[in-house]
Amino acid sequence: MEFLLQPNVYSTGVSSNLLSMLDHMWLRDHVSGNGCLYIVSGFSNYNGGVRFYPSFIDHTRKGGKIIAVVGGSTSQRLSSIQVAEALLNCGVELYVVNRKRLVHAKCYGVTDQRGEELVVTSGNFTGPGMSQNAEAAVRIDQANVSAMGFSWGELLDKMFHQGWDIYRLEQSDIIDKRNPGWTLLYDEVHDTVKLDDSQLVSMVVLLSHSDTARIQATPGTSAYKGTQYFWLSKASFDFFPALTEKNRRGIKNTYSCLINMNYIDLGITKQDRVTFEADNNLDFRLGTAAYRGTRVADERDLAIITRRSEYDYEIRIIPKTNSNYALLLSYATQYIGGQGKRFGYIGNSDLFEILNEEGRG
Repeated sequence: MEFLLQPNVYSTGVSSNLLSMLDHMWLRDHVSGNGCLYIVSGFSNYNGGVRFYPSFIDHTRKGGKIIAVVGGSTSQRLSSIQVAEALLNCGVELYVVNRKRLVHAKCYGVTDQRGEELVVTSGNFTGPGMSQNAEAAVRIDQANVSAMGFSWGELLDKMFHQGWDIYRLEQSDIIDKRNPGWTLLYDEVHDTVKLDDSQLVSMVVLLSHSDTARIQATPGTSAYKGTQYFWLSKASFDFFPALTEKNRRGIKNTYSCLINMNYIDLGITKQDRVTFEADNNLDFRLGTAAYRGTRVADERDLAIITRRSEYDYEIRIIPKTNSNYALLLSYATQYIGGQGKRFGYIGNSDLFEILNEEGRG
């Protein structure tokens, strides 16, 4: 048994957030290809599953099964076309429930020869729900699931016999989308999305040597070579748009998207790529090529990355000598790796007040 309150608030086990808990249950503590994985979530988007897509594909190709039940609506943004397509391409058996019987439950699990496991949580299958929203989750092991008489098969059977409007989507219908269930899904890539105040935040990142080595390097030297980027937390799914551009770097699966970045310190705006490496270290990288060789940032300076709209961001460097440095550093409450690198979030209006930039909010 394990309980947590994210992000990094309280945990009785090894998991710091829902993403980590599911990573253990579905990947580390489970043999791929065995049994069935389960997803029940009222809301779902592409970044909610981006960590798991390669593993889901491996699981179903080896003979395993995955069943997902998500919410849908013609009037609300519950689940997206992009997550539905991704799950279907992973071999998932996918059902969409019309919101007039609003699915608000969030449960995840697995069954195999060892028994059944269950995660009950307030966290949806979305980027924010997996990592940064204040969500609780409890993982119930096989012994306790058995003791309370829970069965994934019985749960789904009862759900499917409630008379709800439930549509099973098929991979063969991804192009034509004839099934009316597709009309219950929103488009998180092509629709114009107005972010709410909770999403208009800035990420505060304490920069490391690897972040700034090429920024400090002299053009033409060996230190200057290579790609300039900032390492970010693997819990950054909710801060960036859908990472729908799938690629491979050698044997590594990556997911990425392009954003518009306004470099406040340099007075330029350009497109940069955000990349999530779904294998090995689960790294997030933000391309910051415009900074290379400029010497505008050094180790232990702060990078403040501000989200202005769905695809528009700005970035500014706060050097260690800045009078606001200590105050802004206090917002970087979460650690990345074991070298002391930290990150956190501050509301845009609070940031602009600290920086005395009235009218920016």
